[in-house]
Amino acid sequence: MPTTFARPELLASPDWLAESLSRPGVRVLDCRWRVDGSARYEFSRGHIPAAVHLDWPYQLVDIDDPLPFQLVGPTAFAAAMIRAGVGDGMTVVVYDDTQSMYAARVWWSLRAYGFESVKVLDGGWPAWVESGRPTSTGTPQTDTQVVFTPRLDPRRRLSTADVASLLESDRALLLDVRTPAEYLGQGGLGPRRGHIAGAVNVPAAHFSDNSGHGFPPAERLIKLLARSGVDRSRRIVVYDATGIGAAKVAFTLELLGYEDVALYDGGWADWAPRSGDDYPVES
Repeated sequence: MPTTFARPELLASPDWLAESLSRPGVRVLDCRWRVDGSARYEFSRGHIPAAVHLDWPYQLVDIDDPLPFQLVGPTAFAAAMIRAGVGDGMTVVVYDDTQSMYAARVWWSLRAYGFESVKVLDGGWPAWVESGRPTSTGTPQTDTQVVFTPRLDPRRRLSTADVASLLESDRALLLDVRTPAEYLGQGGLGPRRGHIAGAVNVPAAHFSDNSGHGFPPAERLIKLLARSGVDRSRRIVVYDATGIGAAKVAFTLELLGYEDVALYDGGWADWAPRSGDDYPVES
């Protein structure tokens, strides 16, 4: 019998979502994004009924931070959630059409602020459409009288200083999910090329199912992580260049039952310019 995910409750199937759309306290966030800014147009052409489009690269990102895609502060984050009708005690389902990369980033952002009940739609928008369920082109009405209380979880989002303090710890493992070329110093961001000293490379691409928009089988992922020495008894700190692919990997690790997973939000974009004795680099 195939191995199943340890925490399947982190996923919402199209069946579950279809049955839950009319339930009070369930909110659906459309997290699709396009570099050219056309995601809202895509939303207007069709979305899951009652879903709210979340322009997360602007609403959930600190645009004043020189580093890319850094999580916005608690006040701005709470305001974005309230505009989307997301309040304390609700259940949120997030989806996109890019193998859940952006949905996972929003999932992580919510969890970083202590929001417990958030699920990723398994297979995303493509799975919903392929299931033959109804779509909508209307603009949903949201209850903006809700209360969202941000409770920052410092174990989920690490700073550069936090990561540096873990380098000598046998209890922590840095997981670099960039491409092998970037990891080996053959490409990437920053004046220095390579990776954080001691980090293990498992590219984020391995955490997507090439046959569709869902997740690879649990058994395949478990074998991949075991070969790479990613031990679930250790604290796993995931990073890449921007924190997007890293969030997808962090989500998948929790789906597999890893209990202590953190994301280094600054990633290589912040580590590389600091590289030196206190911030060692290997290639």
